Amino acid sequence: MNIELDPETEARLVEILAREKTTRDELIKRLVQECWLSLQPRQTIVERLGGHPEHLLENAPPD
Repeated sequence: MNIELDPETEARLVEILAREKTTRDELIKRLVQECWLSLQPRQTIVERLGGHPEHLLENAPPD
């Protein structure tokens, strides 16, 4: 992948790479992953905890 950056953006990229001690490839991968994750629907607290505990639903009404 080849991209042309203006001088200001290129300078910022060089500074980010130096501070993060990473490569352009790794930085791009990380930025794409972060952006992709931000576009995904957010999980509820219950989903993040693995769902409803089954024992709490045993005597629950069907609705």
